[in-house]
Amino acid sequence: MIPASLQGSMKRAYNQKVLLCYQTLFAYDLGKGEAASVSRILHHMKQLAYFCRQLLQRRLLNWTKPLRDSLLLGTIRDLSQGKAELLAENALLRQQLIILRRQIKRPACTTADRLLLVLLARAVRTWRQALLIVQPETLLRWHRQAFRVWWKRRSKATSTTPKISPEVIALIRELAENNRLWGAERIRGELLKLDIRVCKRTIQKYMRHARITRPRGQTWETFLRNHAKDVWACDFLQVTDLFFRSLFAFFIIELTSRRVIHVGVTRFPTDAWTAQQLREATPYGQTPKYLIRDNDSRFGPCFSRVAATSSIKILKTPYHVPRANAICERFLGSVRRECLDHMLIIHEKQLHCILNAYVAYFNRARPHQGIQQQTPEPCVPSLSFHYEREKIIAVPILGGLHHNYQRGA
Repeated sequence: MIPASLQGSMKRAYNQKVLLCYQTLFAYDLGKGEAASVSRILHHMKQLAYFCRQLLQRRLLNWTKPLRDSLLLGTIRDLSQGKAELLAENALLRQQLIILRRQIKRPACTTADRLLLVLLARAVRTWRQALLIVQPETLLRWHRQAFRVWWKRRSKATSTTPKISPEVIALIRELAENNRLWGAERIRGELLKLDIRVCKRTIQKYMRHARITRPRGQTWETFLRNHAKDVWACDFLQVTDLFFRSLFAFFIIELTSRRVIHVGVTRFPTDAWTAQQLREATPYGQTPKYLIRDNDSRFGPCFSRVAATSSIKILKTPYHVPRANAICERFLGSVRRECLDHMLIIHEKQLHCILNAYVAYFNRARPHQGIQQQTPEPCVPSLSFHYEREKIIAVPILGGLHHNYQRGA
């Protein structure tokens, strides 16, 4: 930008030249018409010169003004400024960043922006205090990522051709696929017996394509399948009656057959009441080896004491993991969808009668996909061989909500 003092001197010099032109022209003996035309010409020349001067000044400002997005030109401009001016400009920019930070929570940074911020932070001692749009931990994470990329490219193999033969690679994959219990070191020992020397890391590289990584130990699904005949599960189902009062139904179910062992209903499910339900469900020593339950406070010391007296080992499910008690949870969903969602519950005894009727239907007549469409309590097959002549009878359940179809005599 042109200083004000320089602009004033330029204006004065211009005015002196115009005045000299007037004096020279009027020194001649000219007529009135010629003097008027000359004055108009001079007026137009003055306007043209003023326009040219403004245009030149704007062009000069555009040429000397650095680009906003150019870091190099901005740095060159800062080198020509004084310290006081730089401090004021930094304060102005910092205040604008503070204002923008209030509105933009997560600014988008490109890869070039991240690399440039990392490089500039290395040159500033107080880089943690200078960061405004990102956290210092974010900048350190970007640095670690850049180092990983650099080291990966540096340590990349110059040749992609395997150093071992395709036959050895196929043999490694065959050993890994056929022997699931063998690790890389065990396969390396087997290859040494065949006089094939391959390092452990190479074996691990080719094992990934032939073996799916599986968690060590026994999964919960495998445990339930192996011990289903000795495992029971129990849980509560909360029901709201017609007057918006809470009722609680307690169920015990056998996992191997999906048979409901016991059902109880109460308005106040205490620890003593729950322990009494367990006593009624295990008469004459008919007890399971394991009992799955959740972490409800209703399963208190009395319940644990009754289970220990009956030699039942309690298995607590983890928090917020309903799949750990999946069979019982699925049964509770069936109770709601197939029974309670279609009934108006008035009192406790009515709910107990409805649930007893549904449990009888569930155990004796309802097929289950988990046990190959069989019923929990297998029915006695008919001895008659004339199925075509027998009449099929529909027995209504729960007032016709469900039906049990049987062959008549």
